[in-house]
Amino acid sequence: MAITIKDVAKKAGVSISTVSRVVNDSKPVSPELKIKVMEVIEELGYRPNEVARSLVTKKSYLIGVIVPDIGQSHVANMLRGIEEVGKMYNYDILLCSSYGEMNAELNYLQLLNRKQVEGLIILSAKLEKEVEAYINAFNLPFVFLSTNDYREEYRSVDIDNKIAVYEMVTYLQQLNHKEIAYIGTKPGKKTKAEVKHDAFVKAMKDSGLPSNLVVETESMSKDAGYEAAKELLNGRNHPTAVFCASDELAIGVMNYCHDQGIRVPEDLSVTGMGDIEMASYIRPKLTTISIPYYDIGAVSIRRIVKVLKGEEQTEAEIKLPFQIHKRESCKKRA
Repeated sequence: MAITIKDVAKKAGVSISTVSRVVNDSKPVSPELKIKVMEVIEELGYRPNEVARSLVTKKSYLIGVIVPDIGQSHVANMLRGIEEVGKMYNYDILLCSSYGEMNAELNYLQLLNRKQVEGLIILSAKLEKEVEAYINAFNLPFVFLSTNDYREEYRSVDIDNKIAVYEMVTYLQQLNHKEIAYIGTKPGKKTKAEVKHDAFVKAMKDSGLPSNLVVETESMSKDAGYEAAKELLNGRNHPTAVFCASDELAIGVMNYCHDQGIRVPEDLSVTGMGDIEMASYIRPKLTTISIPYYDIGAVSIRRIVKVLKGEEQTEAEIKLPFQIHKRESCKKRA
């Protein structure tokens, strides 16, 4: 038979309300009495009913997390950071996969509201108006981890994409590459695509080099990278190096090169961004900007916990350090 709060109260010689105060930390209890009750709880192996406890404390110890696809390696790493750090603070996560569909995000927000989550983390390319309105009505600590959309009014965690891309293009220039191409999604206003593209252009112009070798893609996928390479390498101006705005795009470029007998890095140096798991497994190993996805997830839930404890930081966006992993897909030009 399960041990009840009544059993604890009887064994400790106190009232049920006193045990409740100790368990829920709702009202002051003398240190001596608290120790006595806790010892009995440990002795009897009492575990409070979480549903009843949440009704008393008004806390569910749940954080809602909506992601596009848990099958993506960078999403999985973020989730690992969210979950592991959440457990440190006794918070569990309710995970929902939207597959990038707005209606799915709205449905999950309603579900998370019913589950009385205390905070919300959303990973999405764009924050649609309907979703944004629902989040604002939620009135909960919220972190927006966007894959493309820049929203300064919401808490976020990321790297400095502008500096990262600039440094990668500079690295290619240090390898004596002058004809450098850029492959990425169309740079819309206030998007990461715009930041990356502009950083590429600036790095080239600062070195007195042309920045006209640009191919815009519909997505960041390997297939999009394959088609972009086909367009880029069939043109008159053949680059000696290419920066891709994602590792998936870069892998697509390398696949095209393999099919066409174009050697990487002898004929074309290829770089990416993200450092997904596959980047270090393909051959040649991909030179890329390493984004600390685990840390992004960990810092995101830490931010929410800080808000819940009244310790929120003042800045909306937190920028984490990045690294450039110099691997086998780049070679110095003679």
